[in-house]
Amino acid sequence: MQRGTIPGSSGSVRPLRRYGDAVLHAAARDVTGDDGPLAPLVEDLLATMYAHEGVGLAAPQIGVPLRLFVFDCPDDEERRHRGHVVNPRLVEADGVTVRGPEGCLSLPGLEAGTPRHDHTVIEGTDVDGAPVRVEGTGFFARCLQHEFDHLEGTVYADRLTGLRRRRLLRAVRRAGWYGGG
Repeated sequence: MQRGTIPGSSGSVRPLRRYGDAVLHAAARDVTGDDGPLAPLVEDLLATMYAHEGVGLAAPQIGVPLRLFVFDCPDDEERRHRGHVVNPRLVEADGVTVRGPEGCLSLPGLEAGTPRHDHTVIEGTDVDGAPVRVEGTGFFARCLQHEFDHLEGTVYADRLTGLRRRRLLRAVRRAGWYGGG
């Protein structure tokens, strides 16, 4: 990405994939040198995330099955964390498990109390191949785990059990955007 530009300003807003779309339920593949330049994809992800007022977005959510996500997310002290990670690895998820409200741009208008660890460390690279290490606590840790899950083919609804899961899936079926499946 070019330095000095507003993140996402040179990107295109792409259509979001919704819950039930196969790309959201399959593990994304590693980014390789054959995938071409990544900066335009990062810009598109940011533009799409900002257009839908999100705090994170993974490439599969716009139909690109690559291991890449972007974020612009506050932590519990309202500090902003902005960036992207290519081929992320979840190297730490520990601390207290907290059940908190979680939503997703691929399940618009819905949320459910979802358990997440209070501390997370993600490692990977940036679009230029430089090492990246992102550490988060609180809400930012939740965001990192949520986006990493998308790359594994997991949607937050998959982490729910019992009544919470049944209620969310019922709301999904009733949603005007849900196409079945």
